[in-house]
Amino acid sequence: MAIPVIDFSKVNGSGEERTKIMAQIANGCEEWGFFQLVNHGIPEELLERVKKVCSECYKLEREENFKNSKPMNSLKDLAEKKNGEKLENTDWEDVFILLDDNQWPSETPGFRETMAEYRGELKKLAERVMEVMDENLGLPKGYIKKAFNGGEGDNCFFGTKVGHYPPCPHPELVNGLRAHTDAGGVILLFQDDEVGGLQILKDGKWIDVQPLKNTIIINTGDQIEVLSNGRYKSTWHRVLVTPNGNRRSIASFYNPSLKATIAPAPKLVERANQEMNRQEYPKFVFGDYMSVYAEQKFLPKEPRFQAVRTV
Repeated sequence: MAIPVIDFSKVNGSGEERTKIMAQIANGCEEWGFFQLVNHGIPEELLERVKKVCSECYKLEREENFKNSKPMNSLKDLAEKKNGEKLENTDWEDVFILLDDNQWPSETPGFRETMAEYRGELKKLAERVMEVMDENLGLPKGYIKKAFNGGEGDNCFFGTKVGHYPPCPHPELVNGLRAHTDAGGVILLFQDDEVGGLQILKDGKWIDVQPLKNTIIINTGDQIEVLSNGRYKSTWHRVLVTPNGNRRSIASFYNPSLKATIAPAPKLVERANQEMNRQEYPKFVFGDYMSVYAEQKFLPKEPRFQAVRTV
């Protein structure tokens, strides 16, 4: 069993071919919460540059710090005890976030220019994917984007998490990243071509997300679940570590503005009521949801929805 791999260029076609691709994307959103895009429109040359500058950045600016980091020291201590315990509340990852207005790594040649170009392309791709979701859900074009931006304009939160999962001397004692669902909207992941480790939970089983060269993995976050009134589910996923290889992971998040009000689309609530398939999701401010999520990220998601103060 493998997550769907979809040729996104065919969305621009017509007739039966386009209908088939739209159905594949709907299935990816409804049954999986994860799918891989090929022919997504981002130039291969740019993706190759992204791989290069992110790997160089880790070596130049991050690797030495990780060797003296809390995960490294905690794992050493635990391994020496040999008491069978695992590192429960620690992730074996090195990460930093890129936003339009925060400090970026400055010592790696070409890093800023390459990643700024990449982020621009990814944001456009996220908006195209959301338009496909609008269409498949029977919503007006631009509905999800408008909801996330709190109306017209460009107020969404668009962040890029650059991560590495270095070789781990005791992979049986720690997770790369603990199991969770993503808090936000649409997540676009450019993962390592060769080193695996990402898994999703499907029908009670953990399934590997196979590395495929220069694909973009899409997954839906909690806010898409709410907005779609449960038709699209956010999916549990985790990262395992290995003793070999340094897995690169570049995840971009198209999330609502912290001030945006999120609620199930009325049209989808109406349809669910007609079908007697009711879902109970509150209407809330995304910033309030993030406050709850910060405390409960690795816990079951349903109580998070109930804990948010309804507006």
